[in-house]
Amino acid sequence: MLILNKQRSAVLAMISAASAFNGMYSSTTDAFVPAIPRQSTRVGPLNSSFLAQQRMVTGRQIFNTKKARGTATTALRMSSDDFNEQKYTEAGWAVVAALTKAADFYQTSTVESPILLSLLLNPGKHKAGDDAESARKAVEKVLKDVKCDVKVLRQELDTHLAQQPKMQGDTSSQQKTMGYSLPRVLEAARSATSTLGDSFVSAEALLLGLVKEDDRFTTKAFLNQDIKYTDVSDAVVKMREKAGPIISRSAEKNYEALLKYGIDFTERAEEGKLDPVIGRDDEIRRAIQILSRRTKNNPVLIGDPGVGKTAIAEGIAQRMVAGDVPDTLQGCKLIGLDLAALVAGASMRGEFEERLKSVLEEVQNSDGEIILFIDEMHTVVGAGAASGSMDASNLLKPALARGQLRCIGATTINEYRQYIEKDKALERRFQQVMIDQPSPEDTVSILRGLKPRYETHHGVRIRDEALLAAAKLSHRYIPDRFLPDKAIDLVDEACAKLKNELTSKPTVLDEIDRRIIQMEMERLSLQSDYESGEEGQEANKDAGKRLGVIDKELVELKNEQQTLNLKWMAEKGGVDRIKDIKSEIAQVMLEIEKCEREFDLNKAAELKYAKLPPLQEELEKLEQLGEEPGTGDGERMLRDEVIADDIADVVAVWTGIPPTKLLESERARILSMGDRLSERVIGQDEAVSVVTEAVQRSRAGLNDPSKPIASLIFLGPTGVGKTELCKALSDFMFDTEDAIIRIDMSEYMEKHTVSRLLGAPPGYVGYDEGGQLTDAVRRKPYSVLLFDEMEKAHPDVFNIMLQLLDDGRLTDSKGNSVNFRNTLIVFTSNVGSQDILDLQGDDESQKQMMRERVMDAMRDKFKPEFLNRIDEQVIFNRLDKPALREIVKLEIKRLEKRLADKEITISVSDAALDFLTDIGFDPVYGARPLKRTIQRELETVVARGVLAGEYGEGDGIAVDAVGDRLEVYKTFDGGYNTNGAEDGYATDGYSNPTGYSEYEDNFSETPPFN
Repeated sequence: MLILNKQRSAVLAMISAASAFNGMYSSTTDAFVPAIPRQSTRVGPLNSSFLAQQRMVTGRQIFNTKKARGTATTALRMSSDDFNEQKYTEAGWAVVAALTKAADFYQTSTVESPILLSLLLNPGKHKAGDDAESARKAVEKVLKDVKCDVKVLRQELDTHLAQQPKMQGDTSSQQKTMGYSLPRVLEAARSATSTLGDSFVSAEALLLGLVKEDDRFTTKAFLNQDIKYTDVSDAVVKMREKAGPIISRSAEKNYEALLKYGIDFTERAEEGKLDPVIGRDDEIRRAIQILSRRTKNNPVLIGDPGVGKTAIAEGIAQRMVAGDVPDTLQGCKLIGLDLAALVAGASMRGEFEERLKSVLEEVQNSDGEIILFIDEMHTVVGAGAASGSMDASNLLKPALARGQLRCIGATTINEYRQYIEKDKALERRFQQVMIDQPSPEDTVSILRGLKPRYETHHGVRIRDEALLAAAKLSHRYIPDRFLPDKAIDLVDEACAKLKNELTSKPTVLDEIDRRIIQMEMERLSLQSDYESGEEGQEANKDAGKRLGVIDKELVELKNEQQTLNLKWMAEKGGVDRIKDIKSEIAQVMLEIEKCEREFDLNKAAELKYAKLPPLQEELEKLEQLGEEPGTGDGERMLRDEVIADDIADVVAVWTGIPPTKLLESERARILSMGDRLSERVIGQDEAVSVVTEAVQRSRAGLNDPSKPIASLIFLGPTGVGKTELCKALSDFMFDTEDAIIRIDMSEYMEKHTVSRLLGAPPGYVGYDEGGQLTDAVRRKPYSVLLFDEMEKAHPDVFNIMLQLLDDGRLTDSKGNSVNFRNTLIVFTSNVGSQDILDLQGDDESQKQMMRERVMDAMRDKFKPEFLNRIDEQVIFNRLDKPALREIVKLEIKRLEKRLADKEITISVSDAALDFLTDIGFDPVYGARPLKRTIQRELETVVARGVLAGEYGEGDGIAVDAVGDRLEVYKTFDGGYNTNGAEDGYATDGYSNPTGYSEYEDNFSETPPFN
C-alpha cells in the first residue's frame, strides 16, 4: 500500500506539472499534447508560433503507457533543454524551431523525427531561413565525407514522408504532438554535444542523434548505404579537429565560412561544371611553380579584361582534380573567395573582420589543403574598412608573408597599378604572372575546345568556319575588347539567335497562317453581303464567285499548312533528339571521369564500352545524314548549323558594318583597291596609286608592324580631292566613312593648345577629360586619322607626332599607352599649291620642276625629322575639264540615289553635262565651285518641283541644256514627252522648247541623255 500511495502521489505531481503548462496527455497517441500557454514567454526570432506552443516540459518525467493490456511498458523522458533556444546554435535552433511548419507542410499534427531530417536536408522547401541553410551545408559536408549519396537519401526521405497518414484540411491551427522517437533523438543529440566538447547543440549533433535513435527512417536509410553511426561520428570529429569545438551560437557560420563565402572550384570541376581550358600551359605551370614555394607562394594573374585570368584558375582546379599537379598540390582544394558576400550585411563594427578571420583560420587549419582564389583582387584594398577597423588587405598580409596562406589573385593591369602597386607591403607578397591576349590562331583552338559545351547548351551545331570567322572578325572589328572573350561572346550570341529561330515558327508557315486569317476575314465579310442581298443581283453574283474562289484557296492553304506543320514538328523533333543525345553523351563522359578518379574501373568500363558507343553511333548517323529523321523531302524548314554568316550578322549588329563587307575576300579587296578608289577620286591617278601601294604593303605584312599602316602627306590646292580620298580610304579600309578621326590643325596654332591632344597634366583644368587625339583613337583604333591643314599648327605639335610615326603609340596625360598601329595617318596641306597651279602641264621637265619647288616649300615649313618619318608625300594635280565632267557624273549619280528614295528617276543629256562643267570650272578652287553650280542650277529647280507637287512617285525628270540655261521636264511612262506644252510642262518658269521634237527627228527613239 505504501508503494502504491507513493506511485499515486508521483503521478498526481506529474499531472499537476503538466497542468501548469496547460497541456494534456493523450492515451491514443502515446504522447504529451501541449496547449498554448496562458502567458507567452520571450520567443526566438525564427518561429514564434512554434515556441508559443512547444514550451511543454521543464525537467518533469511523464509516464507514457502503451495500450497493451493497460500496463505501463516504457517511460518517455523529456528535458527542459529540448526546446530551449539558448541550448542550440543558431543553425541548430533554426531547424528545431521550424518543426511545426514542416509538419504543416506534410499535413500531420504529429512531429516525427524524419521531419527533423527533412529540415536538415531541405530547409528551403520549408522556408526555414538562412540559418537553416548553414545547417544544411554543415550536414552535407559530413555526409560527403562518409560518401553518402545525398540525392538518393532525399528521394527516399520524400517517399517515406509522402506515405505517412495525412490529415484533411488546414493543420496550422491544430495542436501538435511530439512523436515517440523525437525526444530520444534530441537527447542523443545533447549527449553527442557533450562527447564532442561543444557548448551548444549543433546541426551535426542533431544528425548524430537521428542516425543513432531514429529507427523509423534515418538509421535504416544509412545502413542501406553501408554507413554506420561510428562512420558519421568519426567524420564529425575530423571536422572538429580543424574547426575546433563549438563555443558560440554562430559556430556553423564560422567553421563553414568557406562554404558560405566561397565557391569550391575543385568541386565544380569534379561535377563537370567548368569549361575546358585550352592552352595557357606556360601560365598555369608558372602559377603552380609559385604555389610550390615555401614563402610568398601567392601568384597574381595580371592581364586585360577578357584574356582568360579566371580560366587559368579554373584550369589549375581541373588539374588538381585530375591529379596532374606536383605532390605539394595533390589533394588540395581551390576555393574562390566572394568578397561581396563577406562585406554584405556586416553592419556591426568588427563583423567583417570576424567573418574574414574565420575564413583565414579555416584555410590555415587545413594544413595547406585549401588554396584561396581572389578574383578582382584589387577589391581587397579598402574592403570592409570603416572607422577604426582594418580592411581585408591588412588582415591578409601576415598570413601571406609567412606562407600559411596560399592565394591566387587576378586583376587587370590598370587596377593593379592603381591599387596594388601603391601598397608595397601587399605587392611584395604576390608574384606577378602576366597573361597576354592570345592570337587569333590560338583563339580558334580555344573555341574548338569550347564548341561541344555550346552545342549541348543551345542544341545547335557549330561549323568550323563559324569559329574561324568569330576569331577573325572579332579581332578586326571589335578592337575595344580582348580575345578570346569577344570571340566566345560572338559564338554564344550567334548560337542563341539560331536557337530562338529553331524554337519559333518558321517564316513560311507564319506567312501561311496570316494568309489564312486574312482570307477568312474576307470570306466573312463577303458572306454577310451575299446573304443580305443589298448590293444588287450582279454584285451578289460576283460575291458568290469570289466566295467560291476563297473557299478553294482556303482548302489548299489549310492542306499546305497541315503538311508544313507536320514537317516542322518532325524536323524540330529531330533537332531536339540531337540535343538530347549530346546531353546524354556529356553526362556519360562525366560519369566515366568520376569513376576513373574513384578507381571504380568496372563501372567505368561498362559506361565506356557499353553505354557510350551506341549514343555516339546514333549521333554520328544523324550528323552524316545532314538532316534529322522525319524532315521529309524537299527544302528544310529548320537550320540547326551556325555558319560564318551568322557570326557576321552578330558583328554587324555590334558594329553597324554590313555583313556582306565583313565576309568579302580580303585579298580580292586589296588587289582591287586602286580601281575602287579611282571610282570616287577623279583625276588623281598618281595619288591613288601611291596610297594603294602603301596599303598593299601593310596588308601583305611587309611593313614595320610597330608603325601605323601608312603615314602620308597630301599636297595640293583646294578642291582637288584630298579630303575625298581620305573618305574613300576610310570606306575601303574600315567599311565606313565614319571611321575618319578628323583634327583641324588650325585649332592648335598656340603653344598651350598642344596639351589638348594628349590631355591636360595633373592639377590643370580638364585633366579628367583625356586627350582629344588619344581618347578618339582609343575608342576607334581602326580608323583614318586626318590632320587637316597641317601648316597652320604650332611647331611643337609635330614633336608629338615623332613618337606616333616612329613607334605607333602615344602616352596620354594619365599614363595610358594608346596604340596607333591600326590607323592610317594622313596630313593635308596647301603648302606649294601655287607652284602646282602655275607649273602644271604635260611636259615632264615642268612636272619635275613643280615637284622640286613643292618639296622645297615643305622643307622650309617643317622640320626634317618630321618629314623623314613620312612614308609618302603625294602631290595632287590641278583638275582639268575632262576630270570635272566625270565629277559632274558622280554628283548626278548621287542625286539619282536621293531621288530614288522618292521613286523619281532623272536623266541628264550630254549637253547638260557640258553646260554644268563649263559654268562650274575654276582652276583655282577645283571641284567645290562645281558642286555649288550643280546645287544652284539643277538641285534647286528639282527641289521646287517636288515641293510644288509637280514631281511624284513614278515620275521621270529629263534635263537638257538649251542655249545658256538648263531646261528641266517631266517625262511619262519612263519615256520623254514629245507632244509639246500641251501634254508636258516646264518648271521654274521655263517654257517647253522645240527641242524634244528635234530629238525625235534626229535621234529617232533614243534621246541624247545618259
